[in-house]
Amino acid sequence: MALKVLVATRLYPPEVGAAAFRLEALVRGLEEGGADVTVLTTRPPSEGGQRGRATDSVKRWPVLRDSGGNVRGYVQYMSFDIPLFFRLLASRADVVVAEPPPTTGLMVAASSFLRRRPYVYYAADIWTDALAATGAPSPVVKLMARIEGIALRRSQKVIAISDGVAEQTGQFGLDPAQVAVVGNGVNTDVFSAEGPTATPGYCYFVYTGTMSEWQGAEIFIEAMALVLERFPDARLHFFGQGSAEAALRARAQELAPERVTFNGVVPPAEAARWLRGASAALVSIVPGQGYDFAKPTKIYAAAACGTPVVYAGVGDGARMVSENGLGAASGYSAADIAEAMMRFLEETDHHRAERSSWAEGNASLRVAGRRAAQVILSAVPAVR
Repeated sequence: MALKVLVATRLYPPEVGAAAFRLEALVRGLEEGGADVTVLTTRPPSEGGQRGRATDSVKRWPVLRDSGGNVRGYVQYMSFDIPLFFRLLASRADVVVAEPPPTTGLMVAASSFLRRRPYVYYAADIWTDALAATGAPSPVVKLMARIEGIALRRSQKVIAISDGVAEQTGQFGLDPAQVAVVGNGVNTDVFSAEGPTATPGYCYFVYTGTMSEWQGAEIFIEAMALVLERFPDARLHFFGQGSAEAALRARAQELAPERVTFNGVVPPAEAARWLRGASAALVSIVPGQGYDFAKPTKIYAAAACGTPVVYAGVGDGARMVSENGLGAASGYSAADIAEAMMRFLEETDHHRAERSSWAEGNASLRVAGRRAAQVILSAVPAVR
């Protein structure tokens, strides 16, 4: 009899985002391994295509969203998590997979305890660290740490996307043997060096994905103002959205009007088209806020398209860029970043094929999904 797996996630395609793509790759890996998988997720903002509708294997539920159409914020999380608890109680499964936020993990832990079945927590990051990095009040951070600790410790296994995330789980008292590192990546069928390329008629940089306070993308707008002094026709394109977007727009209007464009959320293929034509992709994490262990998916997407990365920050992401020839790691200052950006405007890039090849071998989401699936498939028989 096939192993029956429930995957609980607030994000799943056709929604665009690293979490949605990561869970889709996991589901494919589980199905390839012979599992019977059901996804409990949300109804997307628009159901314009078949992929957005509920099916026997993807069961969707209405959810509250913010003004940008995102399930982001405590009220929005609860609108998914509370119904999820009862959906899980009513569903048969041999094992459940929980995806952040930790409040979802808590609902999975509680329902799994009542149903006497194991669950696996898929840790793409540590939410307590991210919350602290945004300057959230101490009581809120402590409450989140307590919830996240429960979700992690009570799991049969924790899947981490990087060594850095695995190390950070230690703050919650986990046994290292409980944590399996599977890696992370992007869909290298979509993000590749081969394919349509944007040709707007000017040189440009791109920032793709989430825009949040702890990423500090305003530093790129400040750097762009310096770049424009020497390259007045250059542009910066933002693709994505996030809690810092309004502040970024205001900063752009102040420092580089008509030279910074916010394009919103676009399909992956469109993001790849703009990445292929970019002089460089921009990635940042504000140093010293407890998140220096992160390796943003933005790096993998750019590398897969052959595009160099200008990484502003320190830690694991900076080392990955420097040690693998993926671009330039810069200090988190406008002057340093502008210097790196201008270098990619001035010099001809001859390393696109090497970067794309590195991504295929080291950052394939398909491979990461299969590894994560094997962790789940191998963990469950021990408790059945």
